[in-house]
Amino acid sequence: MRIDIITVLPEMIEGFLNESILARAQKKGLVEIHLHQLRDYTLDKWRRVDDYPYGGSAGMVMQCEPIDRAITALKEERDYDEVIYVSPDGEQFDQHMANDLSLLHNIIILCGHYKGIDQRIRDHLITREISIGDYVLTGGELAAAVISDAVVRLLPGSISDEQSALSDCYQDDLLAAPIYTRPADYKGWKVPDILLSGNEAKIRQWELDQAVERTKQLRPDLLEKQNGKSFDFNSRTGRGSKEK
Repeated sequence: MRIDIITVLPEMIEGFLNESILARAQKKGLVEIHLHQLRDYTLDKWRRVDDYPYGGSAGMVMQCEPIDRAITALKEERDYDEVIYVSPDGEQFDQHMANDLSLLHNIIILCGHYKGIDQRIRDHLITREISIGDYVLTGGELAAAVISDAVVRLLPGSISDEQSALSDCYQDDLLAAPIYTRPADYKGWKVPDILLSGNEAKIRQWELDQAVERTKQLRPDLLEKQNGKSFDFNSRTGRGSKEK
């Protein structure tokens, strides 16, 4: 997989993209992540990429030409499955979308800045707009980093225990069950007996029950997506699937 990120602030996320799972995935050759300085594609001698909006609105707008030149240059080298613009008014990013994007080969992520980008870029070059939440950031760099991280960790081989990714929160629209580690008793705070029982079937059923209960309490909106479906606990460990 290859991810190309177009930005005016590559240094803002460069360190993030070269740490932890993202770094290991790149070293293993599972993914290539390239940052492209948008200012390198402007013909303006001052390397400006923005201008005042028509109509007299406040703020500045990213211009068509440098964005078009950057995307065109990348497309001349390879085909892209998606050209993504990260924007607060895009479709909401979630685990299902991360799963879908992880199956692609090449994607471009364009980071907006200022008041956004010229609408003509959105109309003619962008294939998908994605938001990571209902709020406004200084630029799209953090959103691009979030999307990259969520997608890359799903690539086979990125995580040593691949079953771990399959049991993450939101994979089946449920929150994760509570998790514990040693010691079993700390200051009188005890790990539930069922987790110490060694009975795998009962442990998995307990995890499912806890996941459903936590989701009811904290994110009941997720359960509304189920449309009457029930869950087999094996689906949370990669050993089964949703059942109707």
